[in-house]
Amino acid sequence: MACINPDGTLAPSAQSILKALGGGPAKAEALAHQAGLPLFRVRSSMRELVEAGLVTEADGAYALTDAGGERLKAFAA
Repeated sequence: MACINPDGTLAPSAQSILKALGGGPAKAEALAHQAGLPLFRVRSSMRELVEAGLVTEADGAYALTDAGGERLKAFAA
């Protein structure tokens, strides 16, 4: 299941992950716990979110990019 829809909108799972990342960098396991999603879903979503430029990964921890932060603000408003 894709976390970014063909029209560019984010699926609810991707929104939950970005919200969890709003608190700062985190590893996939912590994001799964915070977002209430299975670890396999978070890992596959992270690949898509990194490819889309919304998230970066360094040393196994993920963080929002500026673009990811803007998307987070957009659906949080």
